[in-house]
Parts: sequence; C-alpha cells; structure tokens
Amino acid sequence: MSDQTTVRNDSISGSATDPTAGTVSGSATAKPHLDHVSYEVATPVPGGAPAPRFAHPHRVMLGLYFAVFLGMLSETSMNIAIPDLMDEFSVSSGTAQWMVVGYMLAIGVVLPCVGFLLKWVKAKTLVIFALACFLVGALVCTFATTFPVLLAGRIVQGVSTGIVLPTMYAAIMRVFPPSKIGAANGVAGLVIMFAPVIGPTVAGALIGAISWRAIFALFAVIAAVALVCTALFFVTPIERTRPAVDVLSIVASALGFGCLVAGVSLVSDMGFSPAVIGLLVVGVVVLAFYAHRQLTIATPLLDLRALGVAAFHTPAIMVSCSFACTLAFMYLVPQELQRGLGLSSTVAGLLMLPGGVVNALCTLGAGRLFDRYGARRLVWIGVAMTAVGGALFFAIGTGSPVALFLAAHIIVMVGIPFIQQSTQSAALKALPGRMAADGSTILNTMQQVCGAISTAVATCLLGLGQATYTAGGGTNPAQGFVDVSRYGYLFGLALIALVLVFSFALKEHARREPEMTPVEVDVAVEAGAKAENLAA
Repeated sequence: MSDQTTVRNDSISGSATDPTAGTVSGSATAKPHLDHVSYEVATPVPGGAPAPRFAHPHRVMLGLYFAVFLGMLSETSMNIAIPDLMDEFSVSSGTAQWMVVGYMLAIGVVLPCVGFLLKWVKAKTLVIFALACFLVGALVCTFATTFPVLLAGRIVQGVSTGIVLPTMYAAIMRVFPPSKIGAANGVAGLVIMFAPVIGPTVAGALIGAISWRAIFALFAVIAAVALVCTALFFVTPIERTRPAVDVLSIVASALGFGCLVAGVSLVSDMGFSPAVIGLLVVGVVVLAFYAHRQLTIATPLLDLRALGVAAFHTPAIMVSCSFACTLAFMYLVPQELQRGLGLSSTVAGLLMLPGGVVNALCTLGAGRLFDRYGARRLVWIGVAMTAVGGALFFAIGTGSPVALFLAAHIIVMVGIPFIQQSTQSAALKALPGRMAADGSTILNTMQQVCGAISTAVATCLLGLGQATYTAGGGTNPAQGFVDVSRYGYLFGLALIALVLVFSFALKEHARREPEMTPVEVDVAVEAGAKAENLAA
C-alpha cells in the first residue's frame, strides 16, 4: 500500500468517536476537523471508530520516538552535571537543583493540558512546535552565560517533553491497527527505558571529554533529527473537536504547583522566610481552588473524582512516594560520587550504568509478576530491597570501596520497579473505564510534582547538613558531603517506610468492568505514570 491510498469510508468525519483522545461522545452532530492525510480505513478501534492503517507505521512514528527518547534522556542526564554547573555559575546546590526541578515541574504542568491541545491543534503542528521549542531551548542552554538564561532554556525543554510524551501514545492509538497496538506500546516502552539506562553514562562521558555544554549540544542534534523525521513522515488522522477550554484551571494548575515547588526549593537558600512561607501558602490555596473547580465545573481539565476511589488513591500515594524516593536517590548518588568520593563525572556515569540496565530489566518483568501475584507481595519485596540499598548508601564513607556504592545502587534499582509497577497497575485496575485516562494523568502529574518536591527537599537537607557540619568544626569537604548526604538518604528511606505503611491498606481485587455507556476516555494523556515509571 502506498502513502497515497484512498479512503474507503468517507463517513469518518461523522463518527461519534474522537480519535484524538479515544473520546466516545455519543453524538455525531459536530463535524470535527481532520488532519489532511491519505490513509486506508482498517478494522474498528474500541468505540466504533475506524482505525487508519499505514504501510509503514513505525516510520510514521519515527519522529515521535526520537522526541520521547530525547525527553527521557534529558530528564535523566542532568543530575550528574550539577557539580559542574555549581562551579561554572558560582551558584549553590539549592539554585542548581532548579535544572532538575524546573524541568520536571514544566512536564507536570503541561501534561494535563495536552488532551485539550490535541483537540484544537493539528497533532503534527503541535509536535513540530514542541520539537522546535526543545531545539531552541537546547541551543540556549549550550551557549548560556548566566544561570537564569540556562534555566529558561531548560524549562522550555520541559514544556516540550510534556507535549510529546502523551502525544506519542495518542498517535499510537490512531496509526496502528488494534491488533498491533500492544506491540507498538512495547516499542514505545523500550524507547522510554533505553534513555535513562544510558543517560547518566553519556552525560558523564561528555562532561569528562568536553564540558557540560556538550550535553545540550547533543540534545540539539537529536531534536533536529526528530524535527526532520516528524516533518517528513508524521501523519495521523486525529480529529479536532475544539471543545471549551477552562483557561482558569490551566492558570491555577501552573500557579499552584509552581508556587508550592518554588517555596520548597527556596528553603535551602532562604530558610522559612516570609517570602518562602508566602509562596507555600499561595501554592496550597491556589491548588485547593483548582481542586474545587475541577470537581464543580462541567468540563474539568482533570477529573479528580478518581481520587475519591479508595482503591485508587492508596496505591497512587504509594507510587508517588516511591518515585519521589527514586528521584531523591538519583539526585544524591552522582553528586556523592563526584563531590564525596572524588570520582570524575565519566567514572560516576559509568558506575550508574549497571543499575540503569537492571532497572529496565526489572521493569519489564514486574508487570508480569503483578498479573500473577498481585501488588502487595511485590511491594513488600520492593520495599525490602530498596531499604537494604538505602541502608548501604547510608553506611558509605569516603574510604568505602566503590563496589559497595555500586551494590547499593543496583539493589535500589531492583527494588523500585517492584513498587512502582505493581502500585501503578493496582491503582489503574481499581478504576472503571470512564476514569482510566484521568486516573493515568493524575498518577503522572502526582509523580512529576512529587519528584520535583522530593529533589527540592533533598537539596534542602544537603544544605542543612552542610551548615551543621561546618558549625561543628568540620574542615574536610569530601567527608562533609558524604556525611550530609545521609540526611537525603534518610529522607528516601522515610518515603519507603510510608509505602510500607500504606501497603497494609492495599486491596487485591478484580478489575471492574467498564460501564457500557458513552464515555469520554482521553488517550492523549495516557502517557501516564507508566511512561515515567519506565524512566525512573
């Protein structure tokens, strides 16, 4: 079949289904706008809409594969560059950590909005815009001479990643026939997992051989390749229904999460000053308003009623805590290797590679084990292994062998997938079909925001520990950093202890059958917690 195939069913525009987001509207009165492509209608997808069939679907998706790989690579590469950024721009760790926090916060704010964006803007236009933004952001970071400029470029990259990640999953639902969607999601999962496996190692090698700027130069090259592939190959007949958009919800979401994370982040440099307390209060108040609005308006940006399902919110809290623990550890580990043990960025990156590989393999296996054994036993295994690994991190000193550090990292990277995959699956399994997409988005947003806050808290604890060490007359910077890192590891262990506590309330149950009524299921936001868990 050539790319210029004919349309076998001209009635697609009158379908009651919104292929952009898997939306079953129950009405065919409004004619949606379709991206102008030629395709062949294949077998119906769930909900009755015909699924387009492409001769080379993976070629169609190539640009998005590169884009999502780039986003995950960017998210997992920056921790190892923090010490160099602190030296280059003469900033504190509390300021430098915004390179991690700002990126994750941008993703968390943008994700809930993508479903609406895809109903208003052509998918190809949106992806090209996102990749162009990433390219500009990467170039800005490459040539930045001040930290604020560097951070601005980094946040632009986060916005781009927040767009392309859910768009990839929405496109998969339209580009591949139903019989191939599972395999396509598997390819997407491999793309997502491969990036964090090599991210720290590649970043460390580039810093050691050239400088931290080479990381962003590499990002720019990959973004350019993704942009070209998208422009040449990406087509998908995603309908644009142009529903009402609640701008106030979008503003409240960005302002609330932004103020809350900013307040936590500034504690390390400013303490609990009036300005910091003000930010925290504003964040909490605005988020309360946001939650109330989502529960009361007809077309919420995010349907928070899923949080009212007890069997959902318990594992949702658990997966967020485990993800926060992972981000705290992954923020501390590369810095302790460099600033505490005196290793180069190249060696530090190489030492993180085995843990990344093991994490990817365990992530693949944890889902199958959940189907066989349920969530609770897997959570207990994951908690035990993560606690052992965290305890080993806590015991490490400047004279400890590198092998001990390597063992601790591998053990943690084995334990975390057992927690995250099982709790994520249990959470989504608890929801009826009409809430599945919103539940996935809630999980993903919670993880991104909790991860940002966790990184900020770990930084605050480092600052507190350094102040305590200096006040006690400590004079060895390396020993001091190793000592203060233990505060961060204790924080991670406390999060894992919370997971253990909540695990006793975890219910094993069969999946509810979806209600056989017209419902709205937004596939565009189903990048969800699955994608971020794969990247952890």
